[in-house]
Amino acid sequence: MYDVSIIGAGVIGSAIARELSKYKLDIALIEKESDVSTGTSKANTGIVHGGYVGKAGTLKGELCIKGNKLYKKLNEELNFGYKKTEGLVLGFNKEDEKELQKIYDNALKVGHPKEDIEIINKEKILKIEPHVNKDVTIAFYCKSIGVTSPFGLTIALAENAVDNGLDLMLESEVLDIKKDKNTFIIKTSKKTIKSKYVINAAGIYSDKIASMVNTDDFTITPMRGEYIIFSKDEGHLVKTVLFQTPQKNTKGVVATTTVYGNFMIGPNAEEVDKKENVNTTLKEINYIIKQARKSIPDFNTDQILKTFAGLRAKSNKDDFIIEESKVKNFINVAGIDSPGLTSAPAIANYVIEILKNIGLEFKDKKNFNPNRPAIIVHKDDSFAGEIDHDDPRKNIICRCQTVTEAEIIDALNRSIPIKTTDAIKRRTRAKTGKCQATFCESRIKKIISRELNIPIDKVKNRDEKNKPKRIDPNKI
Repeated sequence: MYDVSIIGAGVIGSAIARELSKYKLDIALIEKESDVSTGTSKANTGIVHGGYVGKAGTLKGELCIKGNKLYKKLNEELNFGYKKTEGLVLGFNKEDEKELQKIYDNALKVGHPKEDIEIINKEKILKIEPHVNKDVTIAFYCKSIGVTSPFGLTIALAENAVDNGLDLMLESEVLDIKKDKNTFIIKTSKKTIKSKYVINAAGIYSDKIASMVNTDDFTITPMRGEYIIFSKDEGHLVKTVLFQTPQKNTKGVVATTTVYGNFMIGPNAEEVDKKENVNTTLKEINYIIKQARKSIPDFNTDQILKTFAGLRAKSNKDDFIIEESKVKNFINVAGIDSPGLTSAPAIANYVIEILKNIGLEFKDKKNFNPNRPAIIVHKDDSFAGEIDHDDPRKNIICRCQTVTEAEIIDALNRSIPIKTTDAIKRRTRAKTGKCQATFCESRIKKIISRELNIPIDKVKNRDEKNKPKRIDPNKI
């Protein structure tokens, strides 16, 4: 019998899991895929938004600014990758100026200190971002904006929770949930478990999970956002996060640096009818390029590494849904679209308070360890770029990102079992450079085969059921 079972090991479920692991509780984190962070949490912009993006008086407004403030300490403990970059919302005319003033006013209402935000003129904009469109006239400037690795954060949260005693159940799709008096009986594709409390953090599938206990008083529409990521050769173009002034029908396209130093643009926003549709399309990719040139005109499309898409869980309500449902002790954490990544640490705290208020007893775990070390990087200080195939610390497996055999072995021996080359990619950045895995993929497979003692032909690049169709960068 578990005290709490969390359904969905994306960033929200993993953040809640890590927070719960601080207490003397039996916790299960249930995920249908073979790794954490394989849905929305691995395919988004990776922006730690300023609190201004949530409207004052909403949960988004409350939790976004609270979440933003938690990132620095969280990264110090978990080493997932976070960089405070600052950010600009660009304006080009009088109408934009009016909208930017509204953003400024809302920022004050949600609690931004005045010294954190400013309306700035063209001269200051160009000092911050020299490559921005010279037609810019005004911008909203926010100093608390940053970038992170969304999948790195999710992995770190889940890994730390497992290290602190949580049971992670991978490849365990939830098939049915029944309630017998005060106990939930959760049937998964692997086994059936019992739990006193259930937290539904299933992302785009949260309405499906809620329907199993007849608490689906909301609907989730998958909204696809497509992105383009460029090589680090284009990384000099932008140092911050550049937004466009929101218009009536669009929030505009973002041009941003990533925590790894790449240049990235996107997303668009399109409603799709299938919750597995993460394809990219030439029409939308060309739209993103056209829109992004309004912010940064001179990027080189020959430097595109790849396109990708992610799905956001848009609900039929205008806010996050975080509440105990009409079924006692069943908590829905649903409709967590943007700024969900920024809000995740604060959402976890909010859920803890709900659990306390509805009767779960919390006792501090004295031996809780908040720290999770980063994947090792060249442990041997004498490493200077020379390759030694007999020494894992000096045997370069991914040349583009300088990932060593030792780093891959480290990733394979962490507390979350992994078995695909994409899982290695999410932990080490192997496969993400200019050659896009043509050199390293086969070498990674050999290491996985050896370390896990499985035939090399059984090692997959990815094992999610749906393989997305992506536009070839050479055709853009």
